Amino acid sequence: MGLMMQQPLLISSLLRHAERHHGEQLVVSRRVEGDIHRYTYRDMASRSRRMAKALGSLGMEPGVRVGTLAWNGYRHLELYYAVSGSGAVLHTLNPRLHPDQLVWIAENAQDKVLCFDLNFLPLIEAVAPRLPGIDAFVLMTDRAHMPAQTSIPNLLCYEDLMAAQDDVFEWPEFDECMASSLCYTSGTTGNPKGVLYSHRSTLLHTYASALPDALNLSARDTILPVVPMFHVNAWGLPYSACMVGAKLVLPGPALDGASLYALMEAEGVTLSAGVPTVWQGLLAHTQGKGLRFSSMNRTIIGGSACPPAMMEAFEDQYGVQVLHVWGMTELSPLGTVGVLKTEQLASTRDQQRAVRSKQGRALFGIDMKIIDAQGAELPWDGEASGDLLVRGPWVLSSYVNDEGDSPLVKSEGQDWFPTGDVATIDPAGFMNITDRSKDVIKSGGEWIGSIDLENIAMAHPDVAMAACIAARHPKWDERPLLVVVRKPGAELSREQLLGFYEGKIAKWWTPDDVVFIDALPMGATGKILKHQLRERFGDFLMQPAERPTVG
Repeated sequence: MGLMMQQPLLISSLLRHAERHHGEQLVVSRRVEGDIHRYTYRDMASRSRRMAKALGSLGMEPGVRVGTLAWNGYRHLELYYAVSGSGAVLHTLNPRLHPDQLVWIAENAQDKVLCFDLNFLPLIEAVAPRLPGIDAFVLMTDRAHMPAQTSIPNLLCYEDLMAAQDDVFEWPEFDECMASSLCYTSGTTGNPKGVLYSHRSTLLHTYASALPDALNLSARDTILPVVPMFHVNAWGLPYSACMVGAKLVLPGPALDGASLYALMEAEGVTLSAGVPTVWQGLLAHTQGKGLRFSSMNRTIIGGSACPPAMMEAFEDQYGVQVLHVWGMTELSPLGTVGVLKTEQLASTRDQQRAVRSKQGRALFGIDMKIIDAQGAELPWDGEASGDLLVRGPWVLSSYVNDEGDSPLVKSEGQDWFPTGDVATIDPAGFMNITDRSKDVIKSGGEWIGSIDLENIAMAHPDVAMAACIAARHPKWDERPLLVVVRKPGAELSREQLLGFYEGKIAKWWTPDDVVFIDALPMGATGKILKHQLRERFGDFLMQPAERPTVG
């Protein structure tokens, strides 16, 4: 046995460190009430202790699930630490879900307390009668903004609970493998599934995410997580910011391009993180007004593949480095980051960007491999494509309340999590997702990657958004069909867009047709709901209408 201290890895230790070593560092929030709030890590730590005592007065015990329905703000941040630090479980609910799904998730999670932002009051009033398991509803505002009348029984005021307590509270020590927080998958097909993180898994993920070859976070950064705190804990940034002592800027519900840009400039943001759809709005705002970024030098893009045209816009027009990341709710979420190795720095700019457009290489703590249909491991040659498996200390072992089979698969005697992604891995270890297993297109027995076709379409100057689906075909079984949203005022034709593919791909990969629609169906996490497109357009190529054949 080694002769070292045995100190559990607990989320409360992150806040204790931030208070002790970065106490004067700022946390800035745009509040739901409309104003800008600012205080320090020292203030946040004090209020988190008071809130832990307040929730304890409501009967919150270790293991109890405390739900939140809130945007990125300082009160939500306090709950991150007050709940988990006390030994209870923080459960972040996604307000973009349908009310029926919210009710199902809250019941499945067995939430006992539900804290929510002021602008969700009508939603909670509508669903509260269907949530008999909730013992206390807490409105995250002050007394001045409490409603004069409400149908929610015994509605409590967050700031009243806070004011009734002092901050004399010692964070308890307990087993680091105890549950800390709970997130549900997006549930684009079937009911969402709960992923229950531990203190240990969260701390290890926090360490790894801040490494130089990961997100490269430090006390010199000002971090603005656009990714919501109800999306896999904002990719862990509320934890890693505390660990390194970075200034944290929280945007609240105002996620439009103009609001984000104004906040970034006012607070000197150096790093931001979000999904491609958010950055589309930001770029449209800056490009439309000829604006520049005075402080932001890098942005993290994940959730879905970053279109190469978006990477080019950030880097070539604004000098903002794009960190392409991949992960899943089941991975806490980070799995890979697209940071170059030394030998790749000597290659051309185009060659470097081709590598960085991939999903990246594994963080320490994540192992991965690709297998064929028979379960045999495939080579890391950048060509062989197979099902992506991962394993590691922040990868789930089973879902909450899952009465079915284990989600894990055995490979060479070890447990691996099947991601549902189809990918290649090159000799340098860079993984590139070519498709989701359910989205891949099999034409005449040959595979066609929909992501490549989408990226080319997105590079066209008249395309706002694009999705490629497998449409049934009378001869080839399946053929690619493009579903496209034009940019406002654009008059892009089918022939012009299909001609844009010439010379960029094998001719037989070219989509058979293009459907132009006003808007793509989007899920609660900002991903395109391809299953809805398949339901709507799956038989499009089977219809008797005469269309010219491409290729």
